[in-house]
Amino acid sequence: MSNAVVPAIINVDVEGPLISRHLYGHFAEHLGRCIYGGFYVGEDSDLPNAGGIRLDVVEALRALNIPNLRWPGGCFADEYHWMDGIGPKDQRPAMVNTHWGNVEENNHFGTHEFMALCELLGAEPYISGNVGSGTVKEMSDWVEYLTRDGDSPMVRLRKANGREEPWQLRFWGLGNEAWGCGGNMTAQHYADEARRYGTYCRDHGDNRLYRIAAGANTDDYAWTETLMKTLGDLGCAYRPQPFYQALSLHYYTIPGTWQDKGDATVFGTDDYYATMVKAARIDELLTGHSNVMDCYDPGKTVGLVLDEWGTWWNVEPGTNPGFLYQQNTLRDALVAGLHFDVFHRHSDRLVMANIAQTVNVLQAMILTDPDSGALVLTPTYHVFEMNKGHHDAASLRVDIPSGVPTRQVGEQTLATVSVSASRKDGKVLVSLSNLDAAEPVDVELDLRGGTVTGARSRILTAEKLQSHNTPETPDAVAPRAHEQVTATATGLRVHLPAHSFVTVEARLA
Repeated sequence: MSNAVVPAIINVDVEGPLISRHLYGHFAEHLGRCIYGGFYVGEDSDLPNAGGIRLDVVEALRALNIPNLRWPGGCFADEYHWMDGIGPKDQRPAMVNTHWGNVEENNHFGTHEFMALCELLGAEPYISGNVGSGTVKEMSDWVEYLTRDGDSPMVRLRKANGREEPWQLRFWGLGNEAWGCGGNMTAQHYADEARRYGTYCRDHGDNRLYRIAAGANTDDYAWTETLMKTLGDLGCAYRPQPFYQALSLHYYTIPGTWQDKGDATVFGTDDYYATMVKAARIDELLTGHSNVMDCYDPGKTVGLVLDEWGTWWNVEPGTNPGFLYQQNTLRDALVAGLHFDVFHRHSDRLVMANIAQTVNVLQAMILTDPDSGALVLTPTYHVFEMNKGHHDAASLRVDIPSGVPTRQVGEQTLATVSVSASRKDGKVLVSLSNLDAAEPVDVELDLRGGTVTGARSRILTAEKLQSHNTPETPDAVAPRAHEQVTATATGLRVHLPAHSFVTVEARLA
């Protein structure tokens, strides 16, 4: 029995919007073991570290060309007071992390430590300021402390704490989830606050902030419309007002309910397909919010930032429910691959995305064992690594004239093949996912406008959807060379086994 064949047309000489590297961003919150025991182990740790920052974690993330890192939250951001996290560690006041586990936060990882981490990673910092329980002055002072040169009260304080030169900092969040844990505000109340806070988050010297307003939850299009209206009368010659330059959006893939989200590793085929349907909804949401923004900003000068996304399961048995520690299987990797294909198609409006979260929390890149200190790269990590050739590449449109294979999942129709492509430096990178749990498929790539002189392909799959990596089996789900790619008269034919993610890099004449 022959495999189904899906023809896909890619005009490699017709380039679309740039796929910003920042669509591959990350998120680190003071939550569970993300910071302490993940990124930060302290200077007295036996693990190799630089100023307490765990160096094997840094090395693993540098291999992804990590573009940015969001911090300190999340919900934690709106109860975090930055001045508690500067100065000598033994003099920093402790606090209670009321959102995540009700545990004590000693503030040993603060502004200087975070900026040092970003420098080690080669990543741009994205800081979320405190709107929920903070003040305009507090946020304004933080920006001054970080970015101002010369002489001022905050500059003198920074220098007293060991940093002479200001940091370069672009990405600045005006609070987080203002509709919920960030203050339970109405859309109009928060929009007015965002204008106020954005006004006092000054540009110092040559540093230019890119202010990101706390946007909608899932399909709250009215929230997005309120923020766009509050920017002011855009008119025909619209220029962004100084209040904020982007809006955020949060969406998690949760096939169950908030009370019972499902198990990360123990699930059946029906659970798997339900997950994929929820993951595919991100296309609908990005389209909906973009359409609202287009009504007020047809020139697409205001960015959309999906700064929290990913799978969310029940915590692993025996772990603190407030720490959100979950395993990460091949299913999670396929969710990530599907998301990135959608992100690439929306790169005209979507300027940044941040998976939740980088280490030991939710859909993590890295899991660290609290006892042995072992570091495990998750299946999701490998999707990020395999896709890094899309960073700052020109998107390419993919047309599938006969339509993709589909599967009926309850009342929803799931496309079981997903493809996206980009071009950079004379190479075309094509990412392909076969979401069918049991059936393979071949994709016939018709690469028009160029001649393929060679190709390299890799595949990420495993025997079971539930396969995952552990300290004992760190490579149960890991990429390997994919030999089932053949040249055709018009391009390449790619075989996709069931439940697989494949990348093909084609060199062009």
